[in-house]
Amino acid sequence: LRDLGNTVIVVEHDEDIMNAADEIIDIGPEAGTHGGEVVATGTLKQILKSSSLTAKYLNGEMQIKVPKKRRTSKQQITVVGARENNLKNIDVTFPLGIFTAITGVSGSGKSTLVKKILYPAVQKELGGYGEKAGQFTEVKGNFKNLGVVEFIDQNPIGRSSRSNPVTYIKAYDDIRNLFANQKLSSIRGYKAKHFSFNVDGGRCDTCKGEGEVTIEMQFMADVHLECEACNGKRFKKEVLEVTFEDKNIDDILNMTIDDATAFFGEKNQDKIMRKLKPLQDVGLGYIKLGQSSSTLSGGEAQRIKLASFLVKGNTKEKALFIFDEPTTGLHFHDIQKLLQSFNALIEKGHSVVVIEHNMDLVKCADHVIDLGLEGGEKGGHLIAEGTPEEVAKNKTSYTAKYLKEKI
Repeated sequence: LRDLGNTVIVVEHDEDIMNAADEIIDIGPEAGTHGGEVVATGTLKQILKSSSLTAKYLNGEMQIKVPKKRRTSKQQITVVGARENNLKNIDVTFPLGIFTAITGVSGSGKSTLVKKILYPAVQKELGGYGEKAGQFTEVKGNFKNLGVVEFIDQNPIGRSSRSNPVTYIKAYDDIRNLFANQKLSSIRGYKAKHFSFNVDGGRCDTCKGEGEVTIEMQFMADVHLECEACNGKRFKKEVLEVTFEDKNIDDILNMTIDDATAFFGEKNQDKIMRKLKPLQDVGLGYIKLGQSSSTLSGGEAQRIKLASFLVKGNTKEKALFIFDEPTTGLHFHDIQKLLQSFNALIEKGHSVVVIEHNMDLVKCADHVIDLGLEGGEKGGHLIAEGTPEEVAKNKTSYTAKYLKEKI
């Protein structure tokens, strides 16, 4: 495209694409309220001389380190005779209690194996209901050690425009109770429901807590205008007069996760802080508490779901977590945080299986299952399995070649 005289602009985190670019514009220094500035611009050589996070990862000053030792597991689940789509009647073993990465070129059969066979088959074994599994002979293994299987995809976290990160992780209930306990609330008879935008009471009557009014156009896309009654604040004026430490409910919902965690921590609201902290841990400190779920990217939605499991803490039920390309849209620095979250789940006794192309994540796995060799009809074979070091020695695997450079 460029050689034909066109201008190509790419939003990208991939190191190889950055290396191939003629010009790089690096924005930061961090995310959210700590971002929004151009921190470096120029050729790759010029970028490498800057002190930006991108430069530090590209020049090796900061890096995603290979774990000192790989976890092993005696417990496992084996799928026998997987032959859905292009899978060639393969037997694949998934160890439990560790971090497993499923690799291979696009179309090699990764999603078919994990989404269409492993997930529905395990779900059925655990007494759940879901989609019918693809073709396979049997699934066997240590199911008594598993309580639930969770497929964490990049679908939106809520259907309604009122759903947001803080409602999803159940922290909003505590924030509403906090406001309901303020002196002015007692005087006016406000309860927790008055600080909700889902029920009548405290929410703006004109926009029903949406903050905007939708005007339906007959032959064109609907027009969304800020509600004139509440100026987009979603609540009635008198409800906004209730404050906690000089902040009303709208001020709180407009705080970023980072700012809110610090604020509630300082004000000794530990219960709320504990629920917000996992959102910070998965690298979402820059999003706003009340940000509509419809404005979140797929990767952000996926990480909010991950945070909601971290909030639950040490449940007795051990879960098998399946992620589909969680590094999509992530900078090196965010991948670091994602890995810490995976490790937190594994330390609590859960299992993590990830379909992934990003070698920085794959090199940190305990076990790799590589499919291929090609995509489509020429795919569907089990090419290599074992630790990243063992897979890197494989002579035929495409993944091995790129993995070797990383470990």
